[in-house]
Amino acid sequence: MDRPVKIGAVSYLNTKPLVFGLQERLPNAEIIFDLPSRLADGLAQRQLDIALIPTVEYFQDPDYQIVSDACIACRGEVYSVSLLSRCNSVDIKTLALDEGSRTSASLVQVLLKKRLGIVPELHPFPIGSDLDELSTDAMLIIGDRAMHVEKSQFAETWDLGQQWVDWTGLPFVFAMWTARADLDFDLTEIEQALSAARDDGVANLGEIAARHAAELGISQQQCEVYLKDHLYFYLGERERQGQELFRQYVDELTTVPQNG
Repeated sequence: MDRPVKIGAVSYLNTKPLVFGLQERLPNAEIIFDLPSRLADGLAQRQLDIALIPTVEYFQDPDYQIVSDACIACRGEVYSVSLLSRCNSVDIKTLALDEGSRTSASLVQVLLKKRLGIVPELHPFPIGSDLDELSTDAMLIIGDRAMHVEKSQFAETWDLGQQWVDWTGLPFVFAMWTARADLDFDLTEIEQALSAARDDGVANLGEIAARHAAELGISQQQCEVYLKDHLYFYLGERERQGQELFRQYVDELTTVPQNG
């Protein structure tokens, strides 16, 4: 190639194990950090070659290809993706959606519709906003800022990872490394580097926690427990099954009857 490979990675804590030493493994790559939703836009607009994009974004283009068995998933409580409700969940009529990830936004809507028959009115929850600025019955909050919420002030809270696993019996995949279909170079080296970086990251969760806990305002122990016990970084067969089930539910969610 006559230019660097452009790789988009998520700027949240949950991605740190996936990019551990990645730049050293791919010295000629340009690694860009941003929000999941913005990375997805960058991939769709051909500004990125490969990106760690939300699962629901992967569903949008049948030509996208997964390029690694490294991912961000959970097999139970995920801790950083929560529904916070000021009323009982059955009474939710308005819902603010964190703009950071469209997968989590789709997941909360799937759970409300399929489990409770609720289709709430949706409102934005911009990245720079505080919970106090929202007037909705409930709100979806994700990523690093979800770790700082005092949940006792809400009538009901859901950990969306736990809700999904309890309901389906399958893991949930939030994001995975995805490539555009029109790339004209061999992805083998990149695929190997992404998996190797993940393996190194998982082997060094303590170091990652020590490096990033303070900047996030959490303890090193809390940081390490989150990475070790709440996240799963391998895209295995059960993860793919969970992903396909989620695809079915998202398709149902987005199917709008056509007026004749």
